[in-house]
Amino acid sequence: MSVSSSRGDQWTFLTNHARVLLQIARDPDTRLRDIATGIGITERAVQLIVADLEAAGYLTRTKVGRRNRYTIDPTVALRHPAEADHPVGDLLGAFLHREDPASSGPESSGM
Repeated sequence: MSVSSSRGDQWTFLTNHARVLLQIARDPDTRLRDIATGIGITERAVQLIVADLEAAGYLTRTKVGRRNRYTIDPTVALRHPAEADHPVGDLLGAFLHREDPASSGPESSGM
């Protein structure tokens, strides 16, 4: 049985919010423009997502010269009731560990 190409190849497991958070965890000094390019969304969409994540307490933004540095709070619970017993650090750890075991530590991931 084949999946309809009009629907089947368009969805993904991770939201853009998760992708933005993962990009920031990989590089806390990253520019929003670079996140947008890496994920394939607009810079304005990244700005809105970062504002959402900051308002929800997942990250803080600190001005360093003309740039921003982001720090993630890995203890904040995931938002959906089905996953609320897990902190966001579990999600980040799973993906960051898979990519590079050295980047999963708090010092290198901005957490």
